[in-house]
Amino acid sequence: MPDPAPQRPPGATARALDRRSWPEASRAADILRKETVGGVLLLIGALVALVWANSAWADSYTALRELRVGPAAWHLDLSLGTWAADGLLAIFFFVAGLELKREFVSGDLRDPRRAIVPVAAAVGGVIVPAVVYALVNIGNPGALGGWAIPTATDIAFALAVLAVIGHSLPSALRTFLLTLAVVDDLIAIVIIAVFYTDDLSIGPLLLALVPLAAFTAAVQRRIRSWWLLLPLAAATWALVHASGVHATVSGVLLGFAVPVIRRRAGEGPGLAEHFEHRLRPVSAGLAVPVFAFFAAGVTVGGVSGLVSAVTDPVALGVILGLVGGKAVGITLATYAAVRFTRAELDSDLRWLDVVAVAVLGGIGFTVSLLIGELAFGLGTPRDDVAKIAVLTGSVVAAVFATVLLRLRVRAHRRICEQESVDADHDGVPDVYQRGD
Repeated sequence: MPDPAPQRPPGATARALDRRSWPEASRAADILRKETVGGVLLLIGALVALVWANSAWADSYTALRELRVGPAAWHLDLSLGTWAADGLLAIFFFVAGLELKREFVSGDLRDPRRAIVPVAAAVGGVIVPAVVYALVNIGNPGALGGWAIPTATDIAFALAVLAVIGHSLPSALRTFLLTLAVVDDLIAIVIIAVFYTDDLSIGPLLLALVPLAAFTAAVQRRIRSWWLLLPLAAATWALVHASGVHATVSGVLLGFAVPVIRRRAGEGPGLAEHFEHRLRPVSAGLAVPVFAFFAAGVTVGGVSGLVSAVTDPVALGVILGLVGGKAVGITLATYAAVRFTRAELDSDLRWLDVVAVAVLGGIGFTVSLLIGELAFGLGTPRDDVAKIAVLTGSVVAAVFATVLLRLRVRAHRRICEQESVDADHDGVPDVYQRGD
């Protein structure tokens, strides 16, 4: 059965950004710890790539990224950079699919009153940056294809920043950021599947339904045998890749197939929880950092090259979209959701807290870099400009978020201390006792 969630009396006013049930808060905290470590590794991978690509050995970095491996007979003789984007990120999107399904089946998103605020915030955080980018690049031939680059929030990167400057952030804000990022991932998946599929081959796509159906049947029977599930997942991935749809979409479809709810009470974690526990460290600790290593290596060309890159309309659209568009979109959508529904902001929080989290949402990396490659082509001049812009915008957003969070650090520390006291009260969190 899904974890129990506290229930409000019928007709009670729902609170936006309030503390969650104890099971939900514990699960979120576990996810955040893993993603924080992954974010640190991501930053290390990106930094190594940037230093290498701008050193005297830059040619060796490019040669490594372009090294082709894989069976040519199956059209899978891909470069290492492509394997990282299409292959390793499929693991990332599989875990995202598991998390999405859990949220909709047994998490906060199953309750419309709780879901309305983070869903609205995520939608606003996608629409406004896209509009900002489009306005900046009107009349710039070929550039409008990158409209989705500033729409994605990188939760691992954001949490790595939080680990340094926001370790006392209240659980409500952390959970809000996590839930927002989950919905953001879902929107990004739809964008990639719909807008960045150029040549669709129906045959391989239909054939992919066969191993996908077999995988679904196996996991619905609670089969965990890797020697059966892994070949079925690999076949699904290969056929989706051959169809022209970005192969990472297969990871989401496979994640959606895994059951969340336990078949019988007392039988232990559900299969989705089991897979997530096993694969989240692989995703956060290997797949995303390796992708960052191959994606972030762009030759800047010194100060003059950096100035030239960030003043390009593509870069300006990305930077303004990430730093300004995300902050405005998330904040206004959150305000609208609270204003026009029965939700109200938790009494311990202020709108400055929402703005700070919204600015933090402007930290884009993994999916933003991926969309840049899909929009402009790996290694093209515009892709390089987009990468510089994503890195620059993310750093600027991190700095602004740091300033805003430091303004409220004493209040956040007091809230966290109160949450700790509540959690120790009779061994059960106070928020869970009250039924909030």
